[in-house]
Amino acid sequence: MKILILNGPNLNLLGIREKAVYGSRSFEDYFEELTEAFPALDLTYFQSNTEGTLIDKLHEVGFTYKGIVFNAGAYTHTSVALSDAVKAIEAPVIEVHISNIYAREAFRHKSMLAPYCSGSIVGFGLESYRLALQYFERLKPKKIGFGAK
Repeated sequence: MKILILNGPNLNLLGIREKAVYGSRSFEDYFEELTEAFPALDLTYFQSNTEGTLIDKLHEVGFTYKGIVFNAGAYTHTSVALSDAVKAIEAPVIEVHISNIYAREAFRHKSMLAPYCSGSIVGFGLESYRLALQYFERLKPKKIGFGAK
């Protein structure tokens, strides 16, 4: 089962930036742990700080992969274009956030992506990704959410 983990802006700085919020591990180190923990899943990781590149990646894998774990970072709250891309693809998407976005600034409380995702996992640190992968591994979901086929 091919699953993409897709990270958006500033997540390349995990382990360096705001350690009190995001922890002290790089995502690359954590990704190695995830690939060992989920041998039945064919995991791919991609990160970009650029909105269009994220959209291109969603289009590239969104009709062939079985699922996407997506942390869009700050684009979660602002990007109609990413929202439309998630809506347009067939692969189910799980929205993840390392921090609890509802315990942060008010502008972070609204997700443009959530209506088109199978679900959202927030506030469990890097373990948010593991929880999303467990969902894919156990339930093998189809796309659900507003406007799903």
